[in-house]
Order: sequence, then structure tokens, then C-alpha cells
Amino acid sequence: MKKYSISLIIAAVCLQFSCNKNLDPKVYSSLTSTNAFRTQSDAVAAVNAVYARLKGPAVGDNFDYWTVRHFALTDLTTDVGHCSYSGDPGQLSLVQWNSANGLLAEDWKQIYKLIADANNAIYNLSAMTTIGDDAKSQFLSEIKFLRAVAYLDLTDAWGPVVLVTEKDVANPKYTSQPPVTPVATIDALLIADLQAAISTLPANYAGNKYYSTNDVGRATKGAAMTLLAKLYLREKQWQKAADLTRQVMDLNIYQLYPSYSGLFKEDNKWCSENIFSVLSDANVNGTELLNHFGPLNHPVLTDRWQYYAVTWDFYNSYGDEDDRKKMFFTQYEGVDGLTHKEAPTLGATPPAGVLYMPDVATMKYADPNGANTYYDGHSVDILRYADVLLSRAEALNELGGPTTEAVGLVNQVKARSHAKQLVAASLTQATFRDALLQERGWELYYEGKRRADLMRFGKYDVVVNAYLKRTGQTQTVQLPRDQYFPYPLNQVTINPNLNNSGRQQ
Repeated sequence: MKKYSISLIIAAVCLQFSCNKNLDPKVYSSLTSTNAFRTQSDAVAAVNAVYARLKGPAVGDNFDYWTVRHFALTDLTTDVGHCSYSGDPGQLSLVQWNSANGLLAEDWKQIYKLIADANNAIYNLSAMTTIGDDAKSQFLSEIKFLRAVAYLDLTDAWGPVVLVTEKDVANPKYTSQPPVTPVATIDALLIADLQAAISTLPANYAGNKYYSTNDVGRATKGAAMTLLAKLYLREKQWQKAADLTRQVMDLNIYQLYPSYSGLFKEDNKWCSENIFSVLSDANVNGTELLNHFGPLNHPVLTDRWQYYAVTWDFYNSYGDEDDRKKMFFTQYEGVDGLTHKEAPTLGATPPAGVLYMPDVATMKYADPNGANTYYDGHSVDILRYADVLLSRAEALNELGGPTTEAVGLVNQVKARSHAKQLVAASLTQATFRDALLQERGWELYYEGKRRADLMRFGKYDVVVNAYLKRTGQTQTVQLPRDQYFPYPLNQVTINPNLNNSGRQQ
């Protein structure tokens, strides 16, 4: 009897889709080929299990992938993120890493866990005869969207990777050592899957016949459009990216939340700016964002680690008028009896009673008015509307320079935070491109975008080395060597076809 290792504790993942407390989900334990994939409820359970992999499906791994660890790769390795601890995160923060780095290995593992669950579900759902074709298309589109999220993240980080699909489930070759697949080939699969999802998925789940509530947090037409637009940006297919972002806007579903700080409050689980997010609830299936992002020795948010923080260099790049600059714990009287603050100059010695913090904690995932618990209920926005506006502005600029529309889209995002507006008449295509990159950093830091943005704009080495020089550190970035991370050493040991020759070792 074939056995499928799918963890399906739906009570722990229902909050990914809805804050409705009246749901009565069916709970599964070990699914086998004789008792699984028989009913529509089985199909829904399999779909939900793939969503759960976005953050780890259970207590103990609920800080994996999109709810903490992925940010180590996307933000710590740039001019934005900083970790003052040693070891694996410290390596990444110093922009110095090797193939033995544990955070690289962990992110790889967790992403492939999602892909494995997705492939398993696609294979078995496709063979079901007890649900209709419409239902099957709905469920498969959700799963393929999630798999596309995973492969986009994998290829952003490592470039060519091993492509595994549902076709490999029927005849698994557990000892095989497959070669990596070119990024272009993987992109072609993602484009086909996302185009199919766009034609299938609903705009929202209000009154949906497959789910009993308006399951916010599920993949939608707008989410598939936005993810595909992001892929087209990476491929520099500017017209396709411009067209898709316009289509997202024309859905007339999304809008900017009134305030930047309000958008990230712990009790704001879902709002009109959310396109696709990982949702949590501190009492049901909380995560550990607050632990990792919260300020060290703070009098209100106690026992936090300030593990993932922001560089003072990045914090000081904001204009004082910008509301986003208020989203940091810049000075406070700590429970250690010291005044925590920024050093006046690089390397300054603090006077008695003062601690010069090496970095500054952000309130983005550490709401000072939220729950002060071990597990918190912060949402993590994978796709949101501000990114759509900035992405369209980027595509339009590449097509025709800083048009009135393109500059206006950026200024919409700036206006929400009362930031200084751009003046179209003073911009060239090149200067607007730089302004866009800077704006994306200010708006989207620690949302898993920064390293990919810097690479796409062709500025990873320039921006990060300049930051390292300003802060008295070694300028370590070399392209093309550092375009991708080295394959994790434990994976290379298993599969020598993951060849790190030419990559940073």
C-alpha cells in the first residue's frame, strides 16, 4: 500500500484563509492510498496542507520559509537587513557566506517540502473521479500557484535548480541524482501554470461553492496575475508586466491601506491591500515573527531577540517627513537599565548608562500594541497592491521613460506615508530607475523582495558594496559570482550535479 506523508491538521491552517471561528474542519492524520483522495473534503484537505507549508504546518517549524527564515536570504544579504549575532545569520548579514550555511540549507529544504506536497496533491487530485472537473480545476490551480511561488523563490536564490513535478510522483527514483534545469525552462512551466490559474481562479471567495466562507488568503485571479507580472519583470518582458499590472488594477478590488503603520498591525489580518498573504493567529496557529524581529531588552515587548533588524544606514536614508521612518524602535530605556540608541558616529564609545545599538528593530513584525506572547498573529504579505503600483511604474519606465503615469504611481505609494513626492520634469529614465529602486526598498523591506530587486535592476554589487564601504566593512560582492547562492553543501553531497563550480564556496 502506497503511503503519502501529508500533514493535515486543518485546525492549524484554517486561519490562512479566514478569521471565521465557526468552522468545523475535518482532521486527518496519516493518509494512505486506501483512505485519501476520495471526497471533496479530502481534496480540500490536501490543498490546505500545501498552503500550510508557506510557514511550516505545525508548532516547531512555524518560523520557516515565508514567516522568518526566507528573509535571511532576501534581506539580510543586502543593504537593508542586519543581524548582530554570529553564525549563519551573521555570515549572511556580512554578505559573506558559503555552501555550509545552515540558513541556505534550511530555506532550500522548506521550499522543496512545499513543492513535494504540491506535486503529491496534484498527482492524486488529477486522478480523482469523485469530484467534478470544475472543482478539480479550482484545486489544481491553487496548488500550482503555490508551487509557482516556491519555484520563483528557488530560482531567484539559486538560479538553475532541480525541477520536480507531479510526473515524478508516479515513478519516484529515490536514489537518482538529477541535473539542474535551466531557469528559462522552469519559467516556461510557471508561466503556463499561472496563465491557467488566471483563467480559473476567482477574484475572491465570497459565495464560492467550494469553500464555506470568504476564504481570504487563498490564491485568487489577482494573485496569479501579480505573481506572473513579477516573473515577467524578472525576464524583462516589460510590456507583458505592464499589461498584467494594469489588469490587476482594473479588477477594482485592491487599494492602498490608509496608513503604513496600520497595514502591519497584528490585528490587521487582511485588508484591501492584501493580494496574497500568509495569515496567522496567536491563539491557533501563531508564528515567531515577533520573537525574531522584536527589539532586544525592550520594556514592553520583552524577551525578544532583535535577530532580524535593519541597518542604521538604511534607516537614515528615509526623509524625516516619511511616516515609514517612524516604524522603528530607535531609542528606549531597556530592561537592562541602559538607554538603547544609535551611535552618533561610527565606532563611537557609549557613555555610562547608554548602549549604542548595532542595528535597529522594525515594528513591521513587532507591533508594540500587539500581543506580547511567544507566538504572534502577524500576517506576512507575499503580494500586495503597493508592489503592483511600483512594478507597473518600473515596466512603464523601461518601455518609455518616466511618464506622468509612471511617476504618479510611485507618488501614490509615497503619499500614503507623506514622503516627498517625485517631480516628473526633473527625472530621466536612469534617475527614475534609481528612485524606483530606492522606493521599493523603503516600502518593501523585509517582504522578501530586496535582493531580487537589486539583481533585476543590475545594482546588487553597486548598492551593497557602497553600503559596506560606508559602514567600514569589507566590500565583498562580486558579480557574476554572487548572482546566485551556492547550492547547500548537504544537497551537493546527495547530488553532485548541484555543481558549485563558479559559485561562491
